Amino acid sequence: MELWYTEKQTPYLGITCLVRETLCHYQTRYQDLAVLDTVQFGRILVLDGMVMTTEKDEFIYHEMLAHIAMQSHPQPQHVLIVGGGDGGVLREVLKYDSVEKATLVEIDAEVIAAAKKYLPSIAVGFADPRVTVLVADGMEHVKQVVGEYDVILVDSTEPVGPGARLFSTEFYQNVYRALKKDGLAVAQTESPFYNDDLIADVTASLRRIFPLTKLYLANVPTYPGGLWSFTAASKCYDPQHCLKKPLQAKYYNYDVHAACFALPGFVRELVAVK
Repeated sequence: MELWYTEKQTPYLGITCLVRETLCHYQTRYQDLAVLDTVQFGRILVLDGMVMTTEKDEFIYHEMLAHIAMQSHPQPQHVLIVGGGDGGVLREVLKYDSVEKATLVEIDAEVIAAAKKYLPSIAVGFADPRVTVLVADGMEHVKQVVGEYDVILVDSTEPVGPGARLFSTEFYQNVYRALKKDGLAVAQTESPFYNDDLIADVTASLRRIFPLTKLYLANVPTYPGGLWSFTAASKCYDPQHCLKKPLQAKYYNYDVHAACFALPGFVRELVAVK
């Protein structure tokens, strides 16, 4: 008998894939966690019924969350990743020799453990000596630091459950304070098709806090709508300006860096200054 997994991405739409094996499935302190081995996408991490990452397309999301910021800042030495317990963004950040310390703050230790066990190609960065892992609330962590980070990358889950506060104005204000005077941040900001109000609200909030805010896009097949947004907010450097540091990547390149800021008309309307 075949086993199929379906994520309901909206009340009326979902993504379905054939499952070879359920590798783990349990309730953590914070959320329902599963790792499934699928025919089409390889191993996938599912939190509270939502696909967080897959072996097949993870590189797109992780590269695009990390490299726009890392290629725009001339010398990122101390990088903070909020969330990102699968380790994919961490792996990408560690490709830069300038990075002396990468701090990852993940609220759910079980996500890190599952990634290390079942998704080793994604979680490979945890073994790097430059890495500090804090099992803590990212919201609380950024409240406690001032002027410490060159780059902050917000790899949050969906805006429900423990990840909801990571889309708040208060959180973004704390991110601003936690950055150095020339720091910049990037946050994943969901689907332009299904989270249009959230994107508009986040853009407006960040514009009130940061001198420079720009939204960019990438195609992530397993995420709702297949089109995903990220928002860069900077105190100084233009995230659209690529410094063309040497890099090995599968999706990101210098041309993609330039092109991802070219927004379709309906997305431009979402982020238009009102």
